Amino acid sequence: MPLTVSRFRSSPRRRALLTASLALTGALVLGACGSSDSSGSSGSDEGSGAGRTHTVRTAMGDVSVPVAPKRVVVLDTAELDSAISLGVTPVGATHVEAGSGFPGYLPKDKVSGVKDVGEMLNPDLEAIAALEPDLILTSKIRHAAKYDQLKQIAPTVMTETTGYPWKENFQVHADALGKKAEAKKVVADYRAHARKVTEAIGGPAKAERTKVNVIRFVEGADIRLYGEQSYIATILKDVGLGRAPISAKAKDGFSYDLSPEKIDLADTDVIFRSTYGDPKKAKQTRTTSSGLWKNMKAVRSGNVHTVDDELWIQGIGYTAADRILDELRADLTEK
Repeated sequence: MPLTVSRFRSSPRRRALLTASLALTGALVLGACGSSDSSGSSGSDEGSGAGRTHTVRTAMGDVSVPVAPKRVVVLDTAELDSAISLGVTPVGATHVEAGSGFPGYLPKDKVSGVKDVGEMLNPDLEAIAALEPDLILTSKIRHAAKYDQLKQIAPTVMTETTGYPWKENFQVHADALGKKAEAKKVVADYRAHARKVTEAIGGPAKAERTKVNVIRFVEGADIRLYGEQSYIATILKDVGLGRAPISAKAKDGFSYDLSPEKIDLADTDVIFRSTYGDPKKAKQTRTTSSGLWKNMKAVRSGNVHTVDDELWIQGIGYTAADRILDELRADLTEK
């Protein structure tokens, strides 16, 4: 059943929330004519008093949000990771698929009180509204069709997409959450961590000589080899690891699809592999039991590492990236 304004008339508090949200939407439309919010602080990054706002540039235009939001709802894993990385516990978040819950790599104490508001591609708008959020974080690629409904509930900040531009998206999230100073520390700590991993595996020259591929067995699809414009590729680059030439053939820079009969095209010095869904239906079982697979250089040298799909592919953010750096160090450091 479509969400309409009348759905929010169950309580005076919720009516007040919706009225304020609609007034905010109107204010944004008039913004080009020089209007400002009642606090007089629109566009300001200073202050933390109740009612104060600042303007965040988003994929859907400028949005006025609270300077210090207290009740944040996130609608994808990247936004959840950003919030946790910045010390913010959302009041609500979506999950990726039925029964999966929130990403297991996130600290349990940071997500234990978060309300599940439905599957990521089909969030429960009533459940979101019931939480009375003062900020919603998501992306245009995920929820552009629901933007008009979401912004009636609370100011909604959307990035254009997810994945590859995760570092730029993190800065948007930090701005919306009023956590710019915290974001600088998160980024600095990550960069220092990446440098330590590079040194641990033999230094920049050795890292560059080590050619790496990341492949994903996907239920109902071909085997996916990740290209240079993917989340995981940015982490490999930050460590200074080399990439096999085939990664440059990825469609739109994102991924290059392989069949089990062509899996040898993925061969290189080191392979990291994950599986999404049932291993048999994802062609993992068939592929890894074949002679073609077993004869690959990375397989014969013991340099194929099975990794957690939820962490390496689905997570997207600095908390996930730090965990991945730890795993890269462990897998690539000479024993």
